[in-house]
Amino acid sequence: MLMAHPAVLTKLIEEYDALSKLDAHNGTPAVRQRLADVAYTLCVSTGTKDVDAALVAARHQLPGARPEDDSLLTA
Repeated sequence: MLMAHPAVLTKLIEEYDALSKLDAHNGTPAVRQRLADVAYTLCVSTGTKDVDAALVAARHQLPGARPEDDSLLTA
C-alpha cells in the first residue's frame, strides 16, 4: 500500500482541525466543500472510509506517533 508523506498528512490534519474548530459544517458552501475535500483526501491518503478513522490512521503514521519510530530518529 502506498503511504502519504508525513508532511502531507500533517498539513491535512492541521487543515481539517482548523476547519472543524471554525465550525465549517455550518459555513458557506465553499467552506463546507473544502472541509469535505480535506476529509476525502485524508480518507484516500490513509485507506480508510470515514474521517474519524482517517484522522487516527494519519496521526499513527506520523513520526513519533509510535515508540518504535523514536528509534529511527536516533539511529
